[in-house]
Order: sequence, then C-alpha cells, then structure tokens
Amino acid sequence: MRHYFLFLAFVLPVTWACSPPEPVQEVRHSGELQSQAPPITVSAADWPWWRGLAHDNHAVGPNPPTEINEQAILWQAEIPGLGHSTPILVGEKLFLTTAVESAETQSLLAFDAATGAKLWSIPVHEGKFMNMHQKNSQASATPATDGTNIYTVFMVNDGIWASAVSQEGKILWQKQAGPFRSQHGYGSSPLIHESLLIIQADCDGSGFVAALDRGSGEIIWRTSRPQGNSYGTPTIAQIAGRAQLVLCGQDRLDSYDPNTGELIWYFEGLADTIANTPQVVGDTVYASGGYPDHFVIAIRADGTGQLDQSHVIWQERKKVYVPSLLVDRDCVYAFGDDGVAVCYDAETGDEHWKKRLGGDFSASATLIGDLIYVPNEAGEMFVLKTGPKFEQVSSGKLTGAGFASPVIVDGRIYWRTSTHLYCLAGR
Repeated sequence: MRHYFLFLAFVLPVTWACSPPEPVQEVRHSGELQSQAPPITVSAADWPWWRGLAHDNHAVGPNPPTEINEQAILWQAEIPGLGHSTPILVGEKLFLTTAVESAETQSLLAFDAATGAKLWSIPVHEGKFMNMHQKNSQASATPATDGTNIYTVFMVNDGIWASAVSQEGKILWQKQAGPFRSQHGYGSSPLIHESLLIIQADCDGSGFVAALDRGSGEIIWRTSRPQGNSYGTPTIAQIAGRAQLVLCGQDRLDSYDPNTGELIWYFEGLADTIANTPQVVGDTVYASGGYPDHFVIAIRADGTGQLDQSHVIWQERKKVYVPSLLVDRDCVYAFGDDGVAVCYDAETGDEHWKKRLGGDFSASATLIGDLIYVPNEAGEMFVLKTGPKFEQVSSGKLTGAGFASPVIVDGRIYWRTSTHLYCLAGR
C-alpha cells in the first residue's frame, strides 16, 4: 500500500448520476478517552502493518536470498481469489486479505509462517461489492496488528468498514468508519497509533480521515477531507518534536494531530491524485505523485499552518504515482510506474543514476542492509545494491503478478503474488 495501490496512471473524469454527497459529518471526542484497546506488543521481529514497524519498508536482521527462483522457495501456498494487499507477520503467523468476486466475499487468511500451512480463513464481508478499476482489487488494503488482534479495512456496502479479528479468527467488532463513493476502488491501509486505528478515505464529496478506538470500534475523531479521489496511505512520524499524521491527496500534503484529527500544517500545489505513502526522515517529508502533475519533492515540515515555497528543499518532475518512495541515508529511490528507477541525493535532489528496469511497477520497494527488493507487475523481482552507483544483483520471476510489496523478516522473504504466498529463504 499498498500497499500498493493499483490504479491507472491517469484518472478519467466521472459524471455521477446524481449530485455528489455532502461532506462527511465530523466527529470530535470530548472528555478523557477511556479505551479498552490492548497494548501494542509488536517488535522488530514482526512486520505488523503496511511498510513495517518504522513505516519505511526497512527490514532488519540477516539478509535473505538474492536469487529469486524456484530453488529459493522454502514453501508456497495458493491464495484463493485476488488481493493486492501485503501480508503482515506477528510471531509465527502471517495474515493477509483476499476477495473472491464471483462469491462477493472479502476474507482474512492466517498461515503458519514456518510451514505455510493455512491455519484458518474467515469471510469478513459478504456481498455488496463496490465499483473498482480493473487494475485494482477488492482486497488492496494491508491489514494491521497491535500484537493481539488483526484489523482489516474494506470498501463495501457504500462505506469503508473496519473490523477487529482475533488471532484465532473471531470477529470482535465491525464499524463503518464513514461513507465512501468509489471511482476506481480503495487501497489505503490502516495505521495503528496508541489506542487508535487511523483510516484515510478520499473520494468525491465525502472523503475523510478518521480514528477508531481499537478496543471497541468507536469513532474517536473524524475529519472531512477536500473533495477528490485519491488512494494513498498516510504515515505516522515524529516531526518537530511531536507525533504527526502525514498524508497526500487533493493537490495537498497535510499533517494532522493523530490524537485529535486537528490540522497542523498543509502544503498546496502537488497533484490531485496520489496512490502512495509519504516518507519522513527527521523534519523532512518526501512525497511523490501522480495525476495530473508528476513530482518528487522534499519539504521541510517543521512549521504550522500553510507552508509555502520557502519550505521546499528540492523538487523534480518524475512520475512516481503508485509505488512509495524509499529513503535510505543519503539517497531517495523512486521506482516509477513505467519501470524507470531513479536514485536522488536526499539533500539536494541531484540525480545519481537512472535506469529502466523493465515492466510496470505498482508495488513498493523493501530495503535490508545494502539491498533493495522490488517486484514489477509481471512478477519479476529485482534485487539492487543501494548507493549512488547503479548495481543490479539479480532478478527472477515466480508464478503470479507482482502488486504486493515483499516482507523481509529474519532472513526470509514473504511475498504475495496474484496467485501464491511465497516464503523464500537461503539454504
């Protein structure tokens, strides 16, 4: 998430049969929050949500295999239906979502991470699917876990619905976070912050960002968003000494207080439609898009209110619409939807190298040590060396299309294609 988020590199205008809905009703919590949410118990040994523990797609631990082939497969499991969500890992269990369109079911699946054995599969929603683009899926949002429960978000029944599921496969609660009107579908993954589950849902007329109590599903706060279709996932980071919720869409880069939903700062003049996640290093936000404008930008975000051009550190014209940027030390890696990868200097925006890898890209790259793993839509995984000089280590293809990002934990790659869940490991 995006996920990986899976949409055309252009957006066609939509004419609704009726007038757009009114802006979503905002919610503000009054008084002290009394939450029954379980504590967050995940660690560096887990991959608990979209882009990993630190929200940056950086893995830790021993390096996994660099040859992507049948010989590297420790186990594989067939996945019913279709989904572009990335799997998550907690303890010895993997969880991922999928959808079977013929039966109109959206499900959560659990696997044994050591053997690939399916532990259980439960339908989270049945029926009332909504419109989506042919390049998207009905299960594109990556689930999240606090170490105790699993949280899913699906577009269904004219809204965005969140669910809490136990690790044994029991649905604990379900709540509509807000109404939703689909143009090309949904792909924004949920975030966990303290006792809250945070959800972004941009759409025509009734977009919102909301926080639900993880213990009960109660909406603690909900803030309306500017009108417009966008598909990105927000991120949480410490900026200027405080926690901030940063997200893109509707020609803006916005920061909210994750505890209250109040706007902290915003920057205008980017792209109407975004389908990826901003990256934050220190007080610098790196973002990219999109449609109709193409950009990769670095912004100093230690202010409040409206930020202007004086906050722009550098900006380049490059179309990186769906894959999220990868930032590592002095380099920013941008994998364009068209298969052209660029390495920028993180401080100046100067181009270190540019290389066409081949194919189209929707998944986001994962980094471990001095290695980058990134798959294209055809299911070919590229392994690159980090640094200001381009070096490709290998590439290899497995069965299925590649729309989900690789998860790397303890020297293993857990990678979901359109047909299988793979575990790759060194012998």
